[in-house]
Amino acid sequence: MFGRTKKKAAGPRTVTLIGKPGCHLCDDAREVVRAVCAETGAVWEERDITRDEELHRAYWEQIPVVLVDGEQHTFWKVDAARLRRELGG
Repeated sequence: MFGRTKKKAAGPRTVTLIGKPGCHLCDDAREVVRAVCAETGAVWEERDITRDEELHRAYWEQIPVVLVDGEQHTFWKVDAARLRRELGG
């Protein structure tokens, strides 16, 4: 998860927020992701673990989870500065 050396893909980065309705940490994370993606030009999407059994099994104890280009970036609390750095902004 941390310190990976995988090359970043060309073009817009994709941030995925994995959470569930009624989760106050997810609400907080959404605002950070939305703001940072607007600043950096990254595309973002949101996935609901209550509608996806595979995501639920993988992440139910960690939500909210943030993926960047499909790789787990963080969970529980999203640090805007760290996400911005990851996105090259």
